[in-house]
Amino acid sequence: MICKITGKKITPFMTFGKMPVANGFIKKKDFKKEFFFEMEVGFSKELSLFQLNDHPKPTLMFNRNYPFFTGSSKGMIEHFRQYARWVKKNYFKNVKNLIEIGSNDGTFLKNFNKNKINNIGIEPSKNVANIARKNGIKTINQFFTYKNASKLKKLKNNTDIICAANAICHVPNLKDLIKGIDFLLGKEGIFIFEEPYLGSMFKKVSYDQIYDEHIFMFSVSAIKKTFKLFDFDLIDVLPQTTHGGSMRYVVARRNSYKIKNNVQKYLKYEKNNNIDNIKGCLKFKKKCEASKKKLNHKITKIKKTGKNIAGYAATSKSTTILNYCNINYKHIDFICDTTQEKIGKYTPGTHIPIVSVDYFRKNLPSHTFLFAWNHKKEIFKKEKKLLKKTKWIAHIKI
Repeated sequence: MICKITGKKITPFMTFGKMPVANGFIKKKDFKKEFFFEMEVGFSKELSLFQLNDHPKPTLMFNRNYPFFTGSSKGMIEHFRQYARWVKKNYFKNVKNLIEIGSNDGTFLKNFNKNKINNIGIEPSKNVANIARKNGIKTINQFFTYKNASKLKKLKNNTDIICAANAICHVPNLKDLIKGIDFLLGKEGIFIFEEPYLGSMFKKVSYDQIYDEHIFMFSVSAIKKTFKLFDFDLIDVLPQTTHGGSMRYVVARRNSYKIKNNVQKYLKYEKNNNIDNIKGCLKFKKKCEASKKKLNHKITKIKKTGKNIAGYAATSKSTTILNYCNINYKHIDFICDTTQEKIGKYTPGTHIPIVSVDYFRKNLPSHTFLFAWNHKKEIFKKEKKLLKKTKWIAHIKI
C-alpha cells in the first residue's frame, strides 16, 4: 500500500471487505452490473494519515445522479449559516473573492449573497450544481484540480478565502488540490475546511465514517504535517458536531498568521490518545470487530423472536454498516428516506428496498435501525409521535 501524499509504502491494518459505491443506490435491473472494490485502510506513520488503499473512480461517485443535497437537512442549513457567520466574524476583512470547493447545492454560499463579493462554487456533480445555479449561486460544474484552478486566471493569488466542508477528504490527489489552492490564494489568503474527525471516529467506533468517498480521515496531526510539506501553517482548529464529529481547520501561508493555542491543545490530545500513531488504529480495528459481532447478535436475536426491522435513512454510512456486517434484505425489510432520487431503488450491495417516509409510518416495524444517527436530534423531533411505537437501534450508542 502506497501513501497518497508521500508515495512511500505504508502497511494496511484492516479491511472491511468488498464494498460497493456508497451512494450508488441501484435499480433492480442493474444488480448484476454493480461495482465493488476491496475497502482496505492503512496509516502513514510519517504524516499520521489514515487513508483508503483503493477507491472507485471519482466519476463513479460524483456524477449527474449524486443523491445528497445539503439543503434537504434543516440541521445542515443552520450549521452552514453559523459556519458562514463565523467566517465573516473572524476572517472577513477586505474580502473580495471567495471560493467553495465541493459546494453542493449552494447552501453555504447563499449566506454570502448579500456581501457584494465574488463568491464561486466548484461542484463536480451536475445535478446538485444545477440546483445551486437555479438558486442564484455562481457554480462551476467540475472537479477542483490544479489544471481547473489555473483556468481562473483573474483569481490567481487573488482569492481571499477558500472554504470546504466534508469535501477535501473526498479528493484522492491531495497534492494536486493543495497546488490548486496555492495557485489561487492571495498572500494573506486562508483556506478553511471541515472534515469528519479521526478522533471522534475512534472514540465512538463509528466505522461507518469510512466509505469510498472518505479517502482520508483527518486528524489535527495529519493536517499539520501534510500542509507543512507545501509551506502552509495550520493556524486554528475548532471541533464541530456535524457528521458525528468533525473538525474545522484553518490553513494559511507559512508565517503569515499567528498560530492559535487550540492547535497545540489538540496535538497534545491526539498524542495522549494514540490518534497520531498506529496504536490507535490497531485498537480501533479490535473495537470494529467487536461492534460487528455485537450488532449481528442483536439482529439475529430480534429476527428469532419473529419481530421485524426497518431502517431509517438510506445513507452512504449505511452502505458500510450493511456490507461490513453482512446485513441484507433478509434481515431488514426496507429503509425509508426523504430523498426522492433514492426511493424505489435498492441499497448498494445488500439490495434492501428504499421507500418513502410515509410508507415507513404506515408500516411501522417493531424495530427501527437509525442509520443517520448523526441526525438523531432532527429525525427524532420530526418523528416524535413514533418514538415509543418502535424500538430504535443503531450500531453505536444513540
